[in-house]
Amino acid sequence: MNLSSGLIVLIAMGTFVVLALLYGVSLYNNLVTLKNRFENAFAQIDVQLKRRYELIPNLVEVAKGFMKHERETLEAVIKARNAAFSAGQAAAASPGNAAAMQGLSTAETALAGSMTKFLGLAEAYPDLKANQNMLSLQEELSSTENKVAFARQAYNDAVMVFNTAIETFPGLLVAGFGGFQRATLFEVTAPEQREAVKVQF
Repeated sequence: MNLSSGLIVLIAMGTFVVLALLYGVSLYNNLVTLKNRFENAFAQIDVQLKRRYELIPNLVEVAKGFMKHERETLEAVIKARNAAFSAGQAAAASPGNAAAMQGLSTAETALAGSMTKFLGLAEAYPDLKANQNMLSLQEELSSTENKVAFARQAYNDAVMVFNTAIETFPGLLVAGFGGFQRATLFEVTAPEQREAVKVQF
């Protein structure tokens, strides 16, 4: 091998290494983008959940005047709301984290159950059903529930794209090196939560 052919081989190898590094950096940047995308999608869920968590105490406060004999139900709603709020904060701090998402899903299931019971009992109070504040809050809650459902779908779609990228070749090589871990979907754990809480009388 003469000097010029050795130089050509060296240049070819150097070019290959540079291209491989650039490709690796590109893959890494793509994974960062996809991770940011699903985290942003969860932030949209968080906005809607916080809005819901603000509405629920107002609903309970309006109902207190009419549902004096349902104190246990009203307290259960507030307790479930507070647990869901705490779980939501944990999930917002680490979107996609399996434990945080499971905690949020469980808390949201409990909240949905208590809200369903609360709204079912509220139907037995005609004056409450006709109360303008209650009607307005119900409309806001219904709108928020729809937004939560849409935001959850967008989040789950973004998580699926991210998970696919880190589980397929060559992304899995970069994911392992970059410390990217599989994100967890925000799944519904109870059949009654699959539909938005019914808030209309």
